[in-house]
Amino acid sequence: MNQPLPGQNRVVFMGDSITDGWKFDGPDGSFQHKPYLNRGISGQTTPQMLLRFRQDVIDLKPAVVVILAGTNDIAGNTGPMTLEQTEENLRSMADLATANGIRVVLCSILPAFDYPWRPGLTPAPKIVEINKWMSAYAAEKGYVYVDYWSAMKDDRGACRRR
Repeated sequence: MNQPLPGQNRVVFMGDSITDGWKFDGPDGSFQHKPYLNRGISGQTTPQMLLRFRQDVIDLKPAVVVILAGTNDIAGNTGPMTLEQTEENLRSMADLATANGIRVVLCSILPAFDYPWRPGLTPAPKIVEINKWMSAYAAEKGYVYVDYWSAMKDDRGACRRR
């Protein structure tokens, strides 16, 4: 990937399947003709994202990184994780971005009442806890916080249907 042009505000979207599923280019793309890069990988957890953060974010020299991650941690995709471990990984990605002059946008974890691939984990209260931490952390650090959760949750803490 070549370096951004002078004055170009490149944005990297870092995440899991939710990010991976966004269409960036083409006639149906959400960000046509924008210097935005999708670095979502389906199924990934925050430790996996942290490992690839340098090559997939820092080395691309974006002005902004949008981080949407954590639901696969709660689902245990790479083994059991505590909420604190997820928070530490999100903090590490944000710290790395800041240290490299990249503005940070933290996105709430989307609502989920259950995971079809890992039923019975009751993720809703865990998502609430991480999102509370993330909102407070973003405010403390001056990061942008995007609260998808509040706009998308139903009365059970699941994602509303269209």
